[in-house]
Amino acid sequence: MAAIVTFTKLLQLAVSIGSYHHPPIPEDKTTPFQQRLSIHSPTGKPKEKEPLQLTDWVKTALLTTTFPSTEVSVGWNTYGSIDHACVEYGKSEHDLSSKACASSKSTTYPTSRTHSNTVTLTDLHPATTYYYKIVSDNSSVDHFLSPRTPGDDTPFNISVVVDLGVYGGDGYTHSEKDKDKRDTRPNVNPALDHATIGRLADTVDDYELVIHPGDFAYADDWARKYHNKGHGKDAYQGILEQFYGQLAPIAGRKPYMTSPGNHEAACKQVKHAPKLCPEGQSNFTDFMHRFSETMPRAFDSASSSKTAQEHARKARDLSQPPFWYSFEYGMAHIVMINTETDFTDAPDGTDGNAKLDGGPFGAPHQQLDFLAADLASVDRRVTPWLIVAGHRPWYTTGKGKSCKPCQKAFEKLFHTYGVDLAVFGHVHNSQRFFPVYDGKADPKGMHNPTDPMYIISGGTGNIEGLDPVHPQPSYTAWAYADDQSYSTLNFLDKHRLEITFVQSATGKVLDSSVLHKDHSTSFVKNS
Repeated sequence: MAAIVTFTKLLQLAVSIGSYHHPPIPEDKTTPFQQRLSIHSPTGKPKEKEPLQLTDWVKTALLTTTFPSTEVSVGWNTYGSIDHACVEYGKSEHDLSSKACASSKSTTYPTSRTHSNTVTLTDLHPATTYYYKIVSDNSSVDHFLSPRTPGDDTPFNISVVVDLGVYGGDGYTHSEKDKDKRDTRPNVNPALDHATIGRLADTVDDYELVIHPGDFAYADDWARKYHNKGHGKDAYQGILEQFYGQLAPIAGRKPYMTSPGNHEAACKQVKHAPKLCPEGQSNFTDFMHRFSETMPRAFDSASSSKTAQEHARKARDLSQPPFWYSFEYGMAHIVMINTETDFTDAPDGTDGNAKLDGGPFGAPHQQLDFLAADLASVDRRVTPWLIVAGHRPWYTTGKGKSCKPCQKAFEKLFHTYGVDLAVFGHVHNSQRFFPVYDGKADPKGMHNPTDPMYIISGGTGNIEGLDPVHPQPSYTAWAYADDQSYSTLNFLDKHRLEITFVQSATGKVLDSSVLHKDHSTSFVKNS
């Protein structure tokens, strides 16, 4: 398979720059960097009829209807503006006979050296390998697996990473003895082989997408490195360029679904930071430019229920990507939420204790109204597993990082609509809790609980290091902070979800558990 040569060249050059680390600007300013894919909404157009592995209910439904084709958005950055960015694609790397182009020119913002581009590839057959090439004189062919349609009951895995920082002189590093110069697919420069990114490369055949609910790069921690002193705005931008270049071999191969964390809010993680940050480096600006066009709105409902379809339409109208939205993939309905702004006392909001003055990004109550409508739309006959992912947890070991305003805003909705698993980060370690609600463990444990199960997957590696796991609440099942780690969600079938935690450096399984759910009710509403 063709290696993404431009990524590797950029990473190799990045380590040679003195002072703050700005990657060099290429001669050809159409050269694509920082590639990223995402699952986009289905087109609504009928696809060709072909055999699919679907639940019995969906197979019956297909006698009278057809599923839409799927879409994937391709995002990337360039050092020059492009009027009409295009992507060629097809089912063979030697026959890229389809072509899609952006409807508008690149976007950028003050202080950014790069421009963001997004093109959406439509009418894709589900669960099919496609090859693509960003149109440029200096790009290469890569590939992806198109999304599975809602109701496809084929087992699949999702990798979960949160709190992932830049590798190298501006951020997280290995000691020399821990460097693992491995031969990976896709190609990651060994000199900058972040343990978690390297492990994702090593295991590229084992998962079909990645969810990353918050904290990318840690550019706002630029002042932690002495060589960045006096170069604040430039160092911040340079760290972002380095990180998304390092992530590109993964994000350009697998759909990479994101939502915000506190480190996207502003150029420095200190009180009153927006007053210190130049225009373009406050209020989640880079995050919005990078992901707002790639992330989907809530999907239309695949249910035959008119009520579910109404709720889904309402959720779609209220969704606000990349801050809050949902998507469906095979057996899973996945909701990405914003724990930073847009609810009462939100930590990074205008009334939050972080004093970062972020948002709002929607009308009053919009995010919570979206979440209620979206969760109510989930038909367990189609997508039995309901997952919600956000950044700040309210159940956690250790001290000081439990988000009480988040709990007040979100927890009752999770319980009412039967969320199966809630995924968080913010705390820099790995944690797993037994199903819990309002601080009390569900007596049913892991076998058909009424309450959601919670995990934290924040031990992936960043400049701030790992957080201790003590003290531990009584409903703690497992916690780990000895080394970098991340989690995988393995959808075995409609009744069994396996949650595994992996040591990044070695691939060793640190913890594994299986959540069993009957999913006998089509639409869940608990008291």
